[in-house]
Amino acid sequence: MLPRLAHSIHPRRVFRRLIMKVLYKKKLMRRIAVGTLVTLLLVIVFIFVVIPIVFKYTPSIQKMLLFLNSVNIPVDFKRPGKFVPGSRNTYVRGDGEISLGVWQILPKNLAPDEGLEPASEQFDKLLSNGEPVFIYMHGNSGNRGTSHRIDLYKVLQNNNYHVIAFDYRSYGDSGKGELSEMATVNDSMAIYKWTKERTRGNAKIFFWGHSLGTGISSHLLHVLESRNETVAGLILEAPFNNLEEEMRNYPLAQIWRFLPWFDYFFTEPVHDNNLRYESDVHLTQVKAPILILHAEDDIVIPIQLSRKLYEKIVSSRGQGTVDFKSYPSDRHYGHKFIVRDKKLPEVIDEFVKRSIAIQRS
Repeated sequence: MLPRLAHSIHPRRVFRRLIMKVLYKKKLMRRIAVGTLVTLLLVIVFIFVVIPIVFKYTPSIQKMLLFLNSVNIPVDFKRPGKFVPGSRNTYVRGDGEISLGVWQILPKNLAPDEGLEPASEQFDKLLSNGEPVFIYMHGNSGNRGTSHRIDLYKVLQNNNYHVIAFDYRSYGDSGKGELSEMATVNDSMAIYKWTKERTRGNAKIFFWGHSLGTGISSHLLHVLESRNETVAGLILEAPFNNLEEEMRNYPLAQIWRFLPWFDYFFTEPVHDNNLRYESDVHLTQVKAPILILHAEDDIVIPIQLSRKLYEKIVSSRGQGTVDFKSYPSDRHYGHKFIVRDKKLPEVIDEFVKRSIAIQRS
């Protein structure tokens, strides 16, 4: 038995098998390496060639990524009293007869006890009682019932201001319609007209814009003042100076920002498709008092864009009616939680009183 065993494991056969295994492994590793390299090249081509080309030549994708209206959190729009007492849901006909969903929220001194609401027909009359009115223009994604927006409504309500919160077309339960810069401005204009009609000239109307809403409110304010309409004041929460610079500074854009053709494929087509939101142009041509609020740890819209906007406005009309308030990073307010600041009600109240005094002088 022993001689046969020795013969069956001849050294040459063992060596040959080892060589074959090594060659097979090398061939397999080579195939894996080639496959990995090809996959990597395809990913690079897709990210740095295909995506920019698709973005440049597809306006619908540009709008989808800008407005993010498809990101919609379900809300019981018809019963806003569940979220903010003393409020009602209604609908306003906007540009092109599109229905716009609206929450009208009464000041604390007019709002009934929680769980009780005045009849809807009383709301129009109450809107003309003389208290300041804030028309809120929200940013992209979500709707008028998103939680951080509701928190702001409560702050404004507790300051005894009326609040008009609404959704642009294709947001929330508003009617469907093509979104564009002018579409959002026109929808906001419809809400302004509806509000002004019901205040009967007895209230000071303020605008509050957040994020993308700062571009909308700035554009609307410019349009109104060019028509000799007066708005008491504008509060901009986390604004950018213009959409092109915001795109260059947006975190996701840093994947492509280093490419020499970044502007050609990203910012230029958006600008050419009239998605501009140039607050640094619109606000250098208005007179209404402006307050800018921005957190230093905002990564969605970097605070330097707010500072650029502030400096541009000041250079055109001086500092007297423009204020800038920043919030330190250690408070962790980020892009949408300045509403948590305990002194915010006081900051707003001071701005409102000062704006009304300026308007009267």
